Amino acid sequence: MTEDNKVVAELRTSFGKGFARRLRAAGQIPAVIYGHGTEPVHVALPGHQVALLVRRANALLELDIAGKSQLALVKDVQKDPVHQIIEHIDLLVVKKGEKVAVELPVVLVGEPFAGTIANLDATHLSVEAEATHIPEHVEVSVEGLEDGARITAADVTLPKGVSLVADPETLVVAVSVPAAAIAAEEEIAAADEAVAEAQSEEAAAE
Repeated sequence: MTEDNKVVAELRTSFGKGFARRLRAAGQIPAVIYGHGTEPVHVALPGHQVALLVRRANALLELDIAGKSQLALVKDVQKDPVHQIIEHIDLLVVKKGEKVAVELPVVLVGEPFAGTIANLDATHLSVEAEATHIPEHVEVSVEGLEDGARITAADVTLPKGVSLVADPETLVVAVSVPAAAIAAEEEIAAADEAVAEAQSEEAAAE
């Protein structure tokens, strides 16, 4: 945790779309905190600060709610589909040392064998990690992999303290030759064959 993750949350007792619009107009984001068998707590969060924090997947916030500290994991960020303005945030109560299930983005590193491309089949992997030590992403190396190479979830090296929840057989990356390249090769082969046939016919005619 860093100082940047400390957020002052204001308790709210008013609800509804109209009230939520007024909150957003005042630079705040409506949110609800739930989990650990507690009653949902409705709060208003500082808009600019939180908008920056939730850019990171699985952001962990240290909330100050009426003077009491509470760790909360960002579980869902609802945005306006047109303007991409954050409309609401769902926060899950967590405790230090507790393990939580999260979706980690998959990031490819390296370059596959020349003439091939690495196709990312699974953009995220379901894992379990300690609430206060959730990695930003999972790196998968495709360096030098050739056509036909496949990487499943079981093949992925996870950061220390992180365990796989997803099906181990989940396809993460498949390396292949681009369809356009195959088509081009087939066209060249067909052209070569046509030339060879023409030369053969000319030779026979002579």
